[in-house]
Amino acid sequence: MEKTFALRDCIKETVHHHLTKRNGIALGQCLTAVGWVGGTLPELYEDDGMVELSMADVAGGGIAVGAALTGRRPMYIIRYQGFNWYNAPSIINYAAKSKELWNVPCPIFVRSIAMEGGIGPVAGSSHHALYYRMPGLKIFSPMTVGEYRKVYEQFMNEDEVYYVSEHRGAYGNDKELEDLYFSKPDVTLFPISITRFAAQEAALELLKEGIKVAVHHIVQIKPFQPSGDHLYTLANSKHGGIVLDDDYVDGIAKSLAFDLTHKTGAKMNVMGLKDKSAGFYAEVDNLPPSKTDIIKFVKDLIK
Repeated sequence: MEKTFALRDCIKETVHHHLTKRNGIALGQCLTAVGWVGGTLPELYEDDGMVELSMADVAGGGIAVGAALTGRRPMYIIRYQGFNWYNAPSIINYAAKSKELWNVPCPIFVRSIAMEGGIGPVAGSSHHALYYRMPGLKIFSPMTVGEYRKVYEQFMNEDEVYYVSEHRGAYGNDKELEDLYFSKPDVTLFPISITRFAAQEAALELLKEGIKVAVHHIVQIKPFQPSGDHLYTLANSKHGGIVLDDDYVDGIAKSLAFDLTHKTGAKMNVMGLKDKSAGFYAEVDNLPPSKTDIIKFVKDLIK
């Protein structure tokens, strides 16, 4: 049986190419430990550009900024997105502002990896909203091979800071995620990150019941640039739309919902993490909207 080429394989191949062909450098904690960051790193070491940082989280971002200023275009790998609370200051207060203030580009490819389920109140879920309000950078959340390759090539052709919000739940995915169109849907979904899979499943399940749910996947979060087709679909949605995120709703989800309402006049709703801290076991977890959650929300909205 032929082995599939999943997202983790694409990321591993991309990192290998970046280090061996593009004079790049990869920085992070525990990169060469068991698992090689979820199987997304090639087995390379310091001589090849794979640099292990100390466990001093606050210092890592500054080292990545320094590497970027030398022209190495670092991939800065943050194994748990919640650690951005410690890693982000140097990136958003120096790298993201350097080009505007001093005309000195400081391009960094931040690989920020989300996951949830039993890992507590700091490390879990997506935290791309931390970067969202700051100028001077772009935010993407690729969940497929094609999307990841496109984001990387775009990064190499520009001189900006890229915050790339990954999710371990997508690493095994070997299929592209296509938008689901209806000219006059009942509801239109705009999912981000890992919620894209649940949104797709929920829409197909609801279609069996005669409920038409359009799905327009968000890969580029900032700057947010919905297509004309996306806006047309939303404007013609009977019950408006829903932005779904793997982050707290008081952030990107509400901001994008406002933008969509402003452009179309459609009524928007949001779904994301509950306003509570996650614990370390199932009963106290804080998880993104599931297929079941989305189906119930859509049905309640229609009622």
